[in-house]
Amino acid sequence: MAGKICSAGVVLVRGHDPPRYLLLRAYRHWDFPKGEVEAGEDALAAARREVTEETGLDGLAFDWGQDWRETKPYGRGKVARYFLARAPAGEVVLPVSPELGRPEHHEARWADYAEARRRLPARLHPILDWAQARVAGATPGSTRRPPPG
Repeated sequence: MAGKICSAGVVLVRGHDPPRYLLLRAYRHWDFPKGEVEAGEDALAAARREVTEETGLDGLAFDWGQDWRETKPYGRGKVARYFLARAPAGEVVLPVSPELGRPEHHEARWADYAEARRRLPARLHPILDWAQARVAGATPGSTRRPPPG
């Protein structure tokens, strides 16, 4: 991820009929838990750290391996890499960020695929589609490339 402004996160899933995905809302913007990769940190370590910092969840189960998908560049050229993991039992909390003095997000919700697709911005639809296919047992194309287009 060198040379890019990079974030890493995790698409967290619970249940299977239907699977539900954890969405976080900051103001009017919905996303999966993610944050910037720090110097010397690999993307998976950053993704795990961000999940714990933003939701209080840890002990993630990477049942689908460590494959990932990246967004196309957005904002000022930022790219976000997402892994897929089953979330442990436990309640999601929105801890106070020491830097902000308040929680980073305003709301957390577990959403089925249709609701998640309605709430997430279009740039995250390929990430959600990839996660849904993986959870359902399909493997759409290469999982280590940005979405086509």
